[in-house]
Amino acid sequence: FKTRGVPYLLVTNESSSSIMADAAARVSGRPGVFCVVPGPGLTNALTGIGEARADGVPIVGIVTDVLRGQKAPVGQVHDLPNIALLQPVCKTVIEVRHQAEIPRAIHQAFRISRAGEPGPAAVVIPYNLYTEIWDYNEAVPPPVPPPFDETAYRKALCLLKDPAKRVGIYAGLGCVDAGPSLTRVAEMLQAPVATTVSGKGTIADCHPLAVGWGYGAQGTRSAEKSFKDVDIVLAVGARFSEVSTANYSIPTHEHLIQVDANPRNLGRNTPTCVGVHADARAFLDRLLIDCAAVRRPPRPDLWSKIARDRSVDRASHQTVKVACPVDPMIFLMELRRLLGPENLIFVDVTAATHWASEAIDVAAPRRYFTPANNQSMGWSIPAAIGAQRIRPDRRVAAIVGDGCFLMSALEATTAARENLPVKFFVLDDGAYHYMQMLQQPTFRRTTATQLAHIDYASLARGMGLGYFQIDQTAQVAGVVSQALASPGPALIRVAICYEDRDIRWLKALKASYIKKLSTGQKARMASRIAVRSLNGRPESD
Repeated sequence: FKTRGVPYLLVTNESSSSIMADAAARVSGRPGVFCVVPGPGLTNALTGIGEARADGVPIVGIVTDVLRGQKAPVGQVHDLPNIALLQPVCKTVIEVRHQAEIPRAIHQAFRISRAGEPGPAAVVIPYNLYTEIWDYNEAVPPPVPPPFDETAYRKALCLLKDPAKRVGIYAGLGCVDAGPSLTRVAEMLQAPVATTVSGKGTIADCHPLAVGWGYGAQGTRSAEKSFKDVDIVLAVGARFSEVSTANYSIPTHEHLIQVDANPRNLGRNTPTCVGVHADARAFLDRLLIDCAAVRRPPRPDLWSKIARDRSVDRASHQTVKVACPVDPMIFLMELRRLLGPENLIFVDVTAATHWASEAIDVAAPRRYFTPANNQSMGWSIPAAIGAQRIRPDRRVAAIVGDGCFLMSALEATTAARENLPVKFFVLDDGAYHYMQMLQQPTFRRTTATQLAHIDYASLARGMGLGYFQIDQTAQVAGVVSQALASPGPALIRVAICYEDRDIRWLKALKASYIKKLSTGQKARMASRIAVRSLNGRPESD
């Protein structure tokens, strides 16, 4: 790397290497790369690899291996079944057996990681091959062409031709590089556009047809209302995953067209009338070519309705409901305002994740990030550092709960060592409050959710970070402004209160969960709740 001038970054824990590669890919649109040793290096990295696989992000891992074959000694250090560990979480694992195979293997890994639905690819190279030489002179394999099912497209086009049918578009991460095409198709069809959490920014939130995320009870109210008037849902690059649908509780529509680069996603979680195996941008661009057949006249009444609904949502978000300590919604909206639309926000797995999905407006793709499907706690800290490293021109903020912070906090020393000016906002209430919100209504007590007190000021000083603290809502704008203006990395403790604000996603999840219980399970739950409600000692911990 040094000889060739290839930049690299030392991480504190190998789990961060794959997460930083994931973040680099999400921010840049190119595959991120990580290198780890076998055994514990690889097992540490599996969490980040799994997140990239679950979210559809292209990363390439260069993984060293021990000696293999009949003459390999027994008891080599790191001698785990490294290839077998990688296979369940990668699109492909390429085992190199001779140094001549190394370039082709690496090119192939990049090729596969980007093809179809993106994801992780790994190249496993026994350590002894790094000291061998070879005269490499091979052509680079061509990229895999994007998929496009012409027959299925024709079926979808036939359905969309009916001018009496109102269309709503549901856009996922598969549309991340098709934003302009998606916006033009929405205008052509006069279709409200809802996104998945990962798809935020594929259409600008300020667009008259943008209704927020989700389109059921778990998403924004404006999306839920708009899609009640829709006859056809056109889902592009969206898998209807468990988290994005709050336990698969998405409303059903008679006509659902699902477009996805991975044919295995089509019709799996919600019934479709047409499944189109196609790249999102290829499908949308083809629709634009056929615009004469599907175009709808302008609908100012729809634009006005969306504008009214969104203004009601924003007014609710901007109403202070917690003065002391800090109202999380006010904090999220102020951070977005002060960062500006061009800069990058990373949100971890916290109760505030769902508020952020509703309240944080996103102006374009690749500016808002969260571990949507594998839900890797602590993800945002290394992810934000990796993003800052490759986008030094952007300000980067990470929003992390106090429980998630404990899982990857020491990686912040990497930001201090490299002087990467990431701002780490820790939402501190001394507990895994997200878990408490799930446990308390069901069990009438909490288990294993309370955290030890942390002296964040001393911790920041010890790690070489700047430090700021926000204790009440009235301080948010001033302290956030100071923190963002500080020159280096900083830790900002936000004393948070999660009471007095509903989480729509959580309500939808509970409703879906209870609906799917059997009569006997519901009876046992009711009995447990009744008994524990009468117990004066809830035994929470």
